[in-house]
Amino acid sequence: MKLSDYLAKDLILPELSARTKSEVLAELIASVGDSVPGFDAKRALEVLMEREYLGTTGIGDGVAIPHGKLESLDRIVLIVGRSLEGVDFEALDFKLCNIFFLVLAPEQVAGMHLRILAHISRLLKDEAFRRSFMEAEGRDGLWDVLAET
Repeated sequence: MKLSDYLAKDLILPELSARTKSEVLAELIASVGDSVPGFDAKRALEVLMEREYLGTTGIGDGVAIPHGKLESLDRIVLIVGRSLEGVDFEALDFKLCNIFFLVLAPEQVAGMHLRILAHISRLLKDEAFRRSFMEAEGRDGLWDVLAET
């Protein structure tokens, strides 16, 4: 599995301006725009915030992997963002998060959704990858780092 199979270059945000958890989610979702016909950004934010109320998706080491399912999607959507300053995402290790991988999936594709989450989680446990991600220059640099995974 390659993340680049599920990621569009225009859904990579190299410099998030958001300062809070809800702002990060909203900024990531806003990038979807017209790339997914019929995408309901308001509903997506509701689903993601409901998931966050169950428990944070800030897994530690500066990483958050927010995720949710939307009945209106017909494919998995992966959005990647980076905050150079870091955001309090209520991470399990109480540290700021800089790296965000948001996964939205259709209701009916549980297996692939879980495989992608597991792949992202394994990838982001690698300190060298996280360092390369943070040091990459702009969207093109991030794309180059992600295209190899």
